Amino acid sequence: MNVFPFIAAEQAGKHNVKRACELLEVSRSAYYQQKTGAQSQRERVDARLTDKITVLHERSKGTYGAPRIHAELTEQGLRHGRKRVARLMRTAGLAGKSPRRWRTTTIPDPAAELRPDLVGRDFRVDPGVIDTRWCGDITYINTWQGWLYLATVIDLASRRVVGWAVADNLRTDLVDAALADALARRRPEPGLVFHSDRGTQGGLNRSSQHLVVVEVFEWCVVSSRRIGRCGRRCVRRAGRCRRGMWSAPSGA
Repeated sequence: MNVFPFIAAEQAGKHNVKRACELLEVSRSAYYQQKTGAQSQRERVDARLTDKITVLHERSKGTYGAPRIHAELTEQGLRHGRKRVARLMRTAGLAGKSPRRWRTTTIPDPAAELRPDLVGRDFRVDPGVIDTRWCGDITYINTWQGWLYLATVIDLASRRVVGWAVADNLRTDLVDAALADALARRRPEPGLVFHSDRGTQGGLNRSSQHLVVVEVFEWCVVSSRRIGRCGRRCVRRAGRCRRGMWSAPSGA
């Protein structure tokens, strides 16, 4: 906020400039410099530094914040404090973009019954033998109204999504709904293996508050793998895309 016009009005009204500057926490020298149009040495340095900051910010496609801008300036031999860089960025209306917070989608339950891994990380299935091995996954979607969770069922032979469900929570019945949708669409032969991460949802660990889909156990055997092993020899996770430096600021 520019308080100098107010001080000038006080001076025109024969009031004490010194007292006005003290109340508004500005120096009298700054007031008189502004009044005469003189620019201080610090203001000239700030102007040149703001130009360099703007160039670096545009070069980063608007992703760099004060810490990385400060690091770039230091590499160029410009010794300025990070707080000064942050202040000039705020004045110029510049801000960086941060990655979105990672949403936890696989929640382990220590009391859950551990099911055997029937797949053994071998996701190779003959393309002609469909509906023998399915793989489940949960991903998250940011919308204008908040986070939504998408559960998918993928056929490992065709690599197609054969069932899915969306909810605003991570309760077990989200996976139930996706698996029930796949069963209703495909009607596979008995003996199908459904494989997922070993979590409360993917492992289908139910309590009395969850809806039990009996058809799931009539049609297929549930298989699970321990959490945190999504490296080599993994089926491509549904709904995932390559993440760049930053995510778009708007929701879906």
